[in-house]
Amino acid sequence: MRPTAVMPGRAVAASGSGPTKGRPEHDEGFLLAKTAGGDLDAFRQLVDSHLDRAVRLATRILGDAAAAEDVAQEAMLRLWRSAGQVDETRGGLRPWLSRVVVNLAIDSRRSGAKLITVEALPEVAEAPLQEVSIARQDASRRVEAALALLPERQRQALVLFHYEEWSQGEIAAAMGLSTDAVESLIARGRRALKESLRDEWRGLLEDSER
Repeated sequence: MRPTAVMPGRAVAASGSGPTKGRPEHDEGFLLAKTAGGDLDAFRQLVDSHLDRAVRLATRILGDAAAAEDVAQEAMLRLWRSAGQVDETRGGLRPWLSRVVVNLAIDSRRSGAKLITVEALPEVAEAPLQEVSIARQDASRRVEAALALLPERQRQALVLFHYEEWSQGEIAAAMGLSTDAVESLIARGRRALKESLRDEWRGLLEDSER
């Protein structure tokens, strides 16, 4: 379920000038610049593009759908407040948002406290579902179920390595571990998934939604 509420007040930037001038209206950099200036419509387009993926990532890390929605909502609010800080030269919004989601999820798990979002997102229309085969949907569900059964830190390391394509050094920094410890977690997580999914585990991982 998508969060619905009133967006906190913010001055709206004038159109037709500044960093957005001459840029395509659906260009992500254009939308980020407009959002940084307080444009709610631009922000809604970014939310529509990235919220579902943020929820999926948080769910994979936390293994808790309700907590994942809280994390994703807080991540979107941070985007609203910090859109001007997203560096397009470092891959754009996706890696920036992934790091925000991962850090929020790990901090939430470490503290053991429920994340409370004071502000809330505006209502955003549901994105249309992609047409995917029943077999692929089933494969994705099986992988998600197998991931959810892994020990917490194995799941986190495996999700960041396989789904987010982080390096072991980046994972180590985020999780507060050594690279050797991360390598061990990934190896143990792979073995556990291989045992759970048997011969099809590798294909299922590759076919799962990113």
